[in-house]
Order: sequence, then structure tokens, then C-alpha cells
Amino acid sequence: MSEVLWRPPADVRRRTRIGAYLDWLERTRGLRFADYPQLWQWSVDDLTGFWGSVWEYFDVVGDRPADEVLADRRMPGARWFPGARLNYGEQVLRAPGLAGDDPVVVAYSQTREPVTLTVADLREQVRRVRAGLRRLGVGRGDRVAAYAPNIPETYVLMLATASLGAIFSSCAPEFGSRSVTDRWQQIEPTVLVAVDGYRYGDKAVDRRAEVTAIARSLPSARHRVLIPYLAPEAPEPAWATSTWATLAAPTDEPLAFDAVRFDHPLYVLYSSGTTGLPKPIVHAQGGILLEHLKMLALHHDLGPGDRFFWFTTTGWMMWNYLASGPAVGAAIVLFDGNPAVSVPPDGPARPDLGSLWRLAADSGTTYFGTSAPFLLACRKEGLVPSEIADLSALRGVGSTGAPLPAEGFTWVYESVGADLQLASLSGGTDVCTGFVGGVPLLEVRAGEIACRCLGARIEARAADGRPVVGELGELVITAPMPSMPVGFWNDPDGSRYRQAYFDRYPGVWCHGDWITIAEHGACAITGRSDATLNRGGVRLGTAEFYSVVEALPEVADSLVIHLDDPQGGAGDLLLFVAVRPGVELDDALRTRIVRELRSALSPRHVPDGIHQVAVVPRTLSGKKLEVPVKKILTGTPVDRAVATGALADPGALEPFVRFAEQRSVGD
Repeated sequence: MSEVLWRPPADVRRRTRIGAYLDWLERTRGLRFADYPQLWQWSVDDLTGFWGSVWEYFDVVGDRPADEVLADRRMPGARWFPGARLNYGEQVLRAPGLAGDDPVVVAYSQTREPVTLTVADLREQVRRVRAGLRRLGVGRGDRVAAYAPNIPETYVLMLATASLGAIFSSCAPEFGSRSVTDRWQQIEPTVLVAVDGYRYGDKAVDRRAEVTAIARSLPSARHRVLIPYLAPEAPEPAWATSTWATLAAPTDEPLAFDAVRFDHPLYVLYSSGTTGLPKPIVHAQGGILLEHLKMLALHHDLGPGDRFFWFTTTGWMMWNYLASGPAVGAAIVLFDGNPAVSVPPDGPARPDLGSLWRLAADSGTTYFGTSAPFLLACRKEGLVPSEIADLSALRGVGSTGAPLPAEGFTWVYESVGADLQLASLSGGTDVCTGFVGGVPLLEVRAGEIACRCLGARIEARAADGRPVVGELGELVITAPMPSMPVGFWNDPDGSRYRQAYFDRYPGVWCHGDWITIAEHGACAITGRSDATLNRGGVRLGTAEFYSVVEALPEVADSLVIHLDDPQGGAGDLLLFVAVRPGVELDDALRTRIVRELRSALSPRHVPDGIHQVAVVPRTLSGKKLEVPVKKILTGTPVDRAVATGALADPGALEPFVRFAEQRSVGD
């Protein structure tokens, strides 16, 4: 077992929301649990009892028959709360524990001055925009699309859309027009809301041409609303039929909420789209609500008095996760801009990984969420956030997007704060949550994900399908969760949905990650199962590989690919590294990389070749392109291996194409 970095206080049950929940279970249900493993076991054994308790404990606004929780538990097709009626927006805007004049949205931007909305302000803006959408004819089931950043207007639009029973979808404005239309042509929105541009650091990014192309490609979007974000005084562009001011104009129409079925669509999220059209994943109002109530309150311990921040864009599911904060009484902190620079009022932007930590101090953030690569970048820079910012309000740090290695955990406790709870979280857009993460009842150990989350029956399966403990296996979910998608858009027979998750093990969700579940319940995610390194019959995850290579100060990023030998040999293990400015990949650095991999991991991890690239190809949401690059290296044309519009830098693939051509000539 790894080093313990944090232990729950002796009175953890008295001072946390999960402790209050345990008391409530004992008082109202006669259920007593000695520890978290017992609670988790009950939550996955008695799905009806557990999820019914979540509805009751959080006093969800809505109607449901008392005895109907899970009418059909088959996957896919589980039917949750079949007789219930509710509205996600109503629960969020109730903001339990907050008064009307309490701040509930605190928004920072490199494009304009900070904006703070109180609970009353947020309700008022949602009321107006809801009325504006109704004037445009938006009703239940219509789609509303936002090409907009992480700003209050986007959040207001999502809640207003949900209040009508309409369906929301967002793309961050750094997405190119092809990436956006690949997503939205599938769902045919009737309303398009878009910004004119934004600032990234001190750079103005004009998106008017992209919005023009998007609007032209979406004939269904009869109403096109401009948010004049970058240039408020500029003339209205030709594509716009109205502006945000018109949509949010004063009105006497009261704030109301359409009660919808539990499984009524709330929003459509998308897979990365690296290997074809992005899959349009439909999430339900009720499922998202219950899942986020559970996670934010019981696992992250968020409630009234908290300020919840997660660095995200509107193109990543963590934005949707953050958006549920007020449903548990937490204010949310938004940021739009470049997290790696600071922008002085009278000068150009300068590199500064401390800017988000100072934002946390300025905003009074109590829970700071980010990605593992960001934390590791701060560590590599030698940053000590506690020395540059007053982080005394910080109680929790969340990390997701990639596995956080042990040295990342240690850095947080040495450089951010010794008394906070660090939670490494893993889940996905597919379920819009984390199904393994942290919980206040359990200690934090270096490099470990503390637990399987409540209500998530996660198992590791060996190649023969057996559940395994203490060894690497395929991550599967063997019981339904309310936040599993209700399906994919325009997939009437459910075939695409079944193929995505249920083909390998019928009736069991196969997530596509490698996981090890320890005897004491902690977990480790070691990479995508479709990007496995198979050396000498031993499966190796890519995450541990990267943690060693990228710990070297000369290495900025890396990508490892295993190419199978069709004749049954060992194949080739290829490592591609992007080095820091002023560094060259020479024989001395190659030797150091080999030595570190051999000593930290095993001789099997030593690459057959180490090659320099300018940049590692990633998706717009920051995921490394392991599988598409493997396809390119084995001769698949780029246009069949990957949808380049889903990439942060399509040019990053060119060295791999050349490498594949050289290998082909050599063969």
C-alpha cells in the first residue's frame, strides 16, 4: 500500500455531508454502516434503496411514486423512476442553503471584467432568457446550441433551456467550424447562440468567420443569437438574427419549470470524434441530477458556503459537472482564458502557472478542480502555490482527465496544502461523472484513487471475463447507473449505443480502460485498454509509462505506441517525445530515458526506438491520440484514422505520417 498523505479527522462524520447522510440513513431507515466499504456495498447491492435515498435525502423537487425506483435493471435499457416528473433547472436554481443575495456564480475572464451573480440575479436572468426562448418558439425537445465559452451567459442559457424541457448542447469556441458542424448537424438545433470571439491571454481570437460557416451549415438553426463578447461595440454580423440583449430582454413572464420524465433529455455531449463522427451522447434530466447530487455533496463534500471551481471549457463534460454545483448549495467559480499565463493591465501576457492558484485565492475557492497534466506541469515548474497565494480557504483539490501519479499527489500535499483532501477522479463523458474517486471517509494514499463511488458497481475483468482483484483488468460496470446515457441521438434501434459499450460483455458496460482494484478498495487506472502495450505477453498501461518519462525535466510531453508483429514476435515499442525549449533529444537523453524506464518500471518498458516530435497530438479536450497514431503508423491514411477537426493541432500528425512512410520503405 502506498504512503498515506491525508487521514480523515476523528470527527469526520460530524463535520461532513456524507456523515450527515449516514446519520440520516440510521435515523430514517435503521441502516448502520461501520465504514465506507460497507456503505458502498449496500449502495450497489440495493440500487433501489440507495438511489431512492438520494432522492429523499436531497429533497428533490418533483413527483414520484414512492415504490418506483428501478423498474428494469437490464443494460442497456434500465428504467429509472418511471413515474417521476421533475426539472433539473428547478433543482439547481433552488440553491438550497443560499439566500437570494448570496453569490452563486463568480466568473473571471481574460476578455472582460469579473462578473458575480447572486442567486436572485441568476434566477432573474434565467427567467428572462427562458421567456426569450419561448418567443422564438422553443419548446420541449427542441435543441439549443451554444458556441460560447465558460461564461455566465452560457450557464444561464443551459438552465433556461432545461427549464423548458428543451435540450442543450455546447461547443467551446476554440472548436473549428468542421468540428462543430460534425456535432450539431446530427442534432439539428433550432437556436444557435454564439460569441463573436474571445481573448486567450492577451491574444484576441476572432470567431466571426467560424460562426458564419457554422450558421451556413445548420439550416435548422432559424434563430441565431449573438453574444457580443470580444467586441461589444462592433456592428452586428450578417449571420445574427438577434442579440443576447434581445433574448434576455425584460419581461413580465414568470419563471416556471416544465416537469418532465426522469429520462427526458437534458443535454447532448459528444465523444472526442477522433475516429469518425463524434457520438452524440444523450443525458437525462433526472439521471444527471441524482448522480451529481451524490457526487458533489457526498464525495466532494460541497454545500452552502463552498465555492466550487473546475478549470474546464464548455466542450468538456467537467463544465456540465461544475454546472450542478448550486444544486447542493455551492457557488461556482468560472474562468475563461489561458490558464498558463497572467495578463497585466499594462503589458503583454507572460507565462505564469500560478494564475489559477491566485484566482482561487481571490475568489475564495474552497474546492479547486483541474487536470492531472496541469498539476504535473506546476510540479515540473517548481511552483509552490501556497507561497504565492492565500489558499487557506481551500478544503479540496480534484484531479481528472488522466491518471495522477504518486509524485503528483505528493506535490499537492507539499506545495498546495497539507490539510486538504485530494481526489483523483475517473469516469467519462459517457456517464458525465466520475465512478471512481475520493470520499471524506477514506485516507488519501499517493498514486491511488481512493474508492469506487457510491452506486457504481465497478469491477476489473481478466481476459477470460473473470472478476479479478489485485491485478490489472478491463474496467466494467455490472449494474446500471442513473447517469448512463438514455442513448445516442438518432439511434432509434439502439445499435450504436450497444456497440459502443455492451458488445464485448452482453449486459455489462465495458468502459475501455484498464483498472486495478486493490484488496482495500483503492483503484488505479493505467490507460485505455485499446492502447495497451503488450510486451512478451504482459499488458502494460500507458499511464505509468508517461509518469516516468514526463518526470524528466527535459521532456515536455510524450506518446508511446506498441506496434504488433503480425508474425507473432515482440513487435516494436516506440516512444515519441516533445522536449522543452532549448533541449535536443540526443544520445545522452535517450540513455537517461531508458535508464529511468528500466529502473522505475521494468526492462519490458524499454522502447525499441525514441524519436523527437515538436508536439504530441491531442484532441481538443487534451486527450493523447494513442489509437489513431497507432493506426497511422500501421499504414492507415490520416483521413481514415482520425477526424482532424477534433484535434488541437492537426499538423501534429505530420511527423507520424512521415515516420510511417519511412518504416514502409524500410520494410
